[in-house]
Amino acid sequence: MSQRKYALELILELGLAGAKPASTPLEVNQKLTSVDFDKLIPSSIDTAQDPLLKDASEFQRLVGRLLYLTMSRPDISFDVQIFSKYMHSPKQSHLDTARRVIRYVKSAPGQVLLLPSSSDVTLKIYCDADWGACLQTIRSITGYSVFYGNALIS
Repeated sequence: MSQRKYALELILELGLAGAKPASTPLEVNQKLTSVDFDKLIPSSIDTAQDPLLKDASEFQRLVGRLLYLTMSRPDISFDVQIFSKYMHSPKQSHLDTARRVIRYVKSAPGQVLLLPSSSDVTLKIYCDADWGACLQTIRSITGYSVFYGNALIS
């Protein structure tokens, strides 16, 4: 499965055709916070430098388009899940981070999800967790990949 044309159209629509591609979808140890969290927990982040977006529809549309792109790009699924937590009151940092994911997609827009036909019928599951990674709930974040043979299925 390939969504190369869709990825290239998304890059052009956002005006990132001339932007430098990103090597990773998110920066290392980057933590996004909600507006409510910023009000309750005083931090080193200046809320004037990270304002609430006046029109959330741009961010919501971008997250929706990224969600569609995850069908052939499971490598951005975790990032899209993070963005979906901030759909109702996104901040400028959320939009900037979502655009970084687009720059990451730009590094390999033709990446495909290969579903080979083979006789290998083994089921392999990989899991990882980041304990206490969510700043707002202090809960763990877990991710997993399921392979049937050599094909990623979930």
